[in-house]
Amino acid sequence: MHRILGIDPGSRKTGFGIIEIIKNKPHYIASGVIKLDSDDLAERLARIFTDFQTIIKQYQPTVVAVEEVFMSKNANSALKLGQARGAAIAAVAIHQLPVAQYAARSIKQAIVGYGQAEKDQVQMMVMQLLNLIKKPQIDASDALAAALCHFHTQGCIK
Repeated sequence: MHRILGIDPGSRKTGFGIIEIIKNKPHYIASGVIKLDSDDLAERLARIFTDFQTIIKQYQPTVVAVEEVFMSKNANSALKLGQARGAAIAAVAIHQLPVAQYAARSIKQAIVGYGQAEKDQVQMMVMQLLNLIKKPQIDASDALAAALCHFHTQGCIK
């Protein structure tokens, strides 16, 4: 079994998506969004950490693909995003899972064929690649895209 957990980190919404590789084809397992309503950053980071502990125990991924932090116009937002990403990676590290990191542009390139694709374009391609009938939430779609990017770029064959 080869399962890839994709993570789209965010300080307010963190997406996750799990795919399994069967006969060199990706299959959808699960996805969702961790919604972080608290105004306290420490509480949000703790929630990311604990929720990923639960997700890892439940779905047993073998590798993790995480979107890298990009520098936006607001440095404070980028710092919070980095902290959210760190909380997710710390949860993964405790389970000694390998972590692959991809720039958003690389993920879009791997999924859509265009590094500046819009989120809805990524969402539609994720649906097509995984034969999904229902649209996943945008953050979950981005996480699934990270997992698919890892599959396509690393040649995960099982």
